[in-house]
Amino acid sequence: MRERPAECDVLVIGSGAGGLSTAITARKHGLDVAVTEKDKFFGGTMAYSGGVLWIPGNAHAARAGLPDSRDAARSYLRQEAGNCYAEDVVEAFLDAGPRMIEFFERETDVRFLLSNYPDYHPDRPGGVPKGRSLTAMPYDARRLGKELRRLRPPLETITFIGMMFNSSNEDLKHFFRATRSLTSALYVARRLASHIKDLALYRRGVQVTSGNALAARLARTAFDLDIPILTETPAEGLIVEGGRVVGARFSSGGQKEIRARRAVVLACGGFPHDAARLAVAYPHVARGGRHVSPTPPGNTGDGIRLAETAGRRCEIRYPNAAAWMPVSEVPLAKGRVGVFPHLVDRYKPGVIAVNRAGRRFTNESESYHDVGAAMIADNAQGGPTEAWLICDHAAMRKYGLGFAKPAPVPTGRYVRSGYLKRGGTLSELAQAAGIDPAGLAATVEGFNRDAERGEDPAFGRGRSAFNRFLGDPDHKPNPTVAPIRKAPFYALKLVMGDLGTFDGLSTDVVGRVLSAEGEPIEGLYAVGNDRASMMGGSYPGAGITLGPIMTFGYLAGCHLAGREP
Repeated sequence: MRERPAECDVLVIGSGAGGLSTAITARKHGLDVAVTEKDKFFGGTMAYSGGVLWIPGNAHAARAGLPDSRDAARSYLRQEAGNCYAEDVVEAFLDAGPRMIEFFERETDVRFLLSNYPDYHPDRPGGVPKGRSLTAMPYDARRLGKELRRLRPPLETITFIGMMFNSSNEDLKHFFRATRSLTSALYVARRLASHIKDLALYRRGVQVTSGNALAARLARTAFDLDIPILTETPAEGLIVEGGRVVGARFSSGGQKEIRARRAVVLACGGFPHDAARLAVAYPHVARGGRHVSPTPPGNTGDGIRLAETAGRRCEIRYPNAAAWMPVSEVPLAKGRVGVFPHLVDRYKPGVIAVNRAGRRFTNESESYHDVGAAMIADNAQGGPTEAWLICDHAAMRKYGLGFAKPAPVPTGRYVRSGYLKRGGTLSELAQAAGIDPAGLAATVEGFNRDAERGEDPAFGRGRSAFNRFLGDPDHKPNPTVAPIRKAPFYALKLVMGDLGTFDGLSTDVVGRVLSAEGEPIEGLYAVGNDRASMMGGSYPGAGITLGPIMTFGYLAGCHLAGREP
């Protein structure tokens, strides 16, 4: 790791997707750049993520012959963002997004694969069944050399003994089919053997996928460009002279100040662990409820607090201040508690979600953000913002539930730890979970009548391409619907979490932080989740965070260098 410089052209505070994309773009255009990070790992929230970018009009989709148009993307975004739609920001995104992908694939180690994800609301005007989401290509992280130890490990709860799965969904399908398909069993055996070898040699998985692959690829590029990533270097304040931000102060080790000739860029990951701000921004927290975020614990709103020292406040303006994610709390070894994001299990046939009264309240196969918003709305009248996933023995052994794995992994330890509740009857299950027994029995009886035919007239599960995408394609006629009949029955409590904040600092299109009067604060930019999302609190498709984050990081880097994107 390079020594901390006393001065550079651009100082980036934060090493996630926004910070690294800005730093690399500025360096490629000739600027001297330094990146600081308060954590001991680089990669930010990106390293925990699926590594998916939502980019309408990308070249990968065009080469695959997938139809899309600028007008369709614009129409879709206008509906999704509603009153928060900002035409200048959307047009810049639609212009620069495809160019950003081409720039990073041409100039850096970053590579993408076309994902099969549909838009999350593909039946709305302008939505598409495939083509706008790209996934980071898997990577051999040994190419980081000695820097491998500083790459943020993936989120522990979504790995299997530290092994990562490809967010394309194809990888997971083999694991779900391992006990029913020789091809899948051989695939899983090869993956496990390779991973166990890596654990022995490197004490972590090195064949990285998803966001970990994107973080490793961006970091490798930064190191090749001689951009220092200074970990364990927390910023404590900005240096402001004559109304211009000219650097930052640091509270530990080495050079206590770094001056920035052109700008300081805030890229600190938003505020999902800032308890005081959450009490204002998150409705379920404001009414006294709990929130459990699987984002890195260091994302405590540092960038926003730094901007406030330069005279800028963060307004809470969006109807949804964050990308909601239903999560469960997992008992781990040595008394630790992990957080499991429910990305896949809700879509599987034979799994439903109910509230404390035992009633379903949403289509469980909609996106995590939509289901999270439904949880918040369902509990708006008071009480904890909670729900329970319910399934029977057949679904449990075939698909698992949350952190509890499918067959052949036994379920007993999950029941003993309290993570799962189990009952020989629905009434026993309801009593164990604290759900109204009569309500649950009535819900399951009504659901089963229609589920026998693969139908869900109450909430329409399986009607959209996105609903079906994460279901079980081998289950007919509806890959997301099956009755709940075979005892024992299982319940798992969901609480509210997030994938990162949407509200943030007001900026202009290129990322300059705006004062209360709407004028750029000289020398101060914000990218990533420190910058208010262009989506206005909506979540239109897979990669709607990383796609705009890297696009506007690229635009900020170009603007800092005085270059056209």
